[in-house]
Amino acid sequence: MEFKVSKDLIQQLEEHIVKKNDKELEILLNDLHHADIAEILDELDFDGATYIFKVLDSDKTAEILLELEDDLRENILSRLSPKEIAEELDELETNDAADIIAELSQDIKAEVISELNDVEHAKDIVELLRYDENTAGGLMGKELVKVNENWNVLTCVKEMRIQAENVSRVHSIYVVDDENRLKGRLSLKDLLTTSTKTQIGDIYIRKLNFVNVDTEDVEVARIMQKYDLEAIPVVDELGRLVGRITIDDIVDVIKDEADKDYQLAAGITQDVESNDSVLELTKARLPWLLIGMVIEIVASFVLKGNEATFQRYSTLIIFVPLLSATAGNIGVQASAIVVQGLANGTLKEFSRGYFSKEITVSMISGTIISLLLLGYHSIMYQQYLVGMAISISMIVVILFAATLGTLVPLFLHKNKIDPAIATGPFITTTNDVFGIMLYFGVAKLILGF
Repeated sequence: MEFKVSKDLIQQLEEHIVKKNDKELEILLNDLHHADIAEILDELDFDGATYIFKVLDSDKTAEILLELEDDLRENILSRLSPKEIAEELDELETNDAADIIAELSQDIKAEVISELNDVEHAKDIVELLRYDENTAGGLMGKELVKVNENWNVLTCVKEMRIQAENVSRVHSIYVVDDENRLKGRLSLKDLLTTSTKTQIGDIYIRKLNFVNVDTEDVEVARIMQKYDLEAIPVVDELGRLVGRITIDDIVDVIKDEADKDYQLAAGITQDVESNDSVLELTKARLPWLLIGMVIEIVASFVLKGNEATFQRYSTLIIFVPLLSATAGNIGVQASAIVVQGLANGTLKEFSRGYFSKEITVSMISGTIISLLLLGYHSIMYQQYLVGMAISISMIVVILFAATLGTLVPLFLHKNKIDPAIATGPFITTTNDVFGIMLYFGVAKLILGF
């Protein structure tokens, strides 16, 4: 059953913090998962969270650090000495330790690294800090199990036992040559069922998925998702094995990318959280609002330019909001499907077949909507020619919206711009301007105005 933070538990903890009952705090928290404790600390004030953090053992608090909200983690780290931070990092895997060190100031970073007890651990962390955080090098951990293709099975087992002490979970056994170049992977079943004198080079599996240190994190996620991998090895420019990426790190990438795309689709230009400052939230939201305002002003000029038309045929103006909403929805639906296809790899570039399918779907939808609209207009206003003009205009605008929604994400993707932008205000506001122009243009053509 999932743990839920209760008000009673928070009240008990706050009382023990005030009385400095460290023993009682440990009793209440020691049996909880580190993610649950992190959730509890997020509910407390900074002083209370920091106090509990210092009460618990470092083997537990190290994992808690990774689960905390960014502002709370930053506050707690600011209240710890470089030596105390180093004690936490000694308990973490290299990639997690590197992520936390990367958040520290340059001066504190150097002090923390110098305080790390394990020299090899420190060297691995420093190496990881060289890579961009959005690449495979920035995601990978150094903890892995590897064997030499020239070893026999007996030697292999002995070496694996030594290496496995530093690895929390063994997903794969990687095979390298004398130059540490990745050659393949070793099946545990083959290892257990083969003579101890057999050479690893005779039994390892040569077919293996891997990524380069410079591979973008979203591409790593796509590969692991496609091949259903729990871990993937990382190699450098020379093909040498330098680390591995596990599924828990990729889940974070997928979540972050989904959050980013969701925000872009909503017209939010920066990565923000609900607990960010008013200024940061305003800066993230305002740009698209201003762009939308400018585009809608253009739309108002289009309406003004057609003032004579809707003065003569007043019902034309009544259906402008319906036109804008329908065209916007059609455009967003079309772009959302394209963006999804680009994200999961089912659509890589412009396809005539897919484009034809999207236009056909929009044509069918537009025809149904237009016929319903024609029937409604005919019953309510008895202006059959005007109703026909509105209905045909609606079909044209819907087809335009579908075309825009399909092609714009593909164009952005081709030019290395996140296509998720096209699923929000960009499509809806652009449709408003061009949709209104088409609407009145087609209507005037039919009405002979």
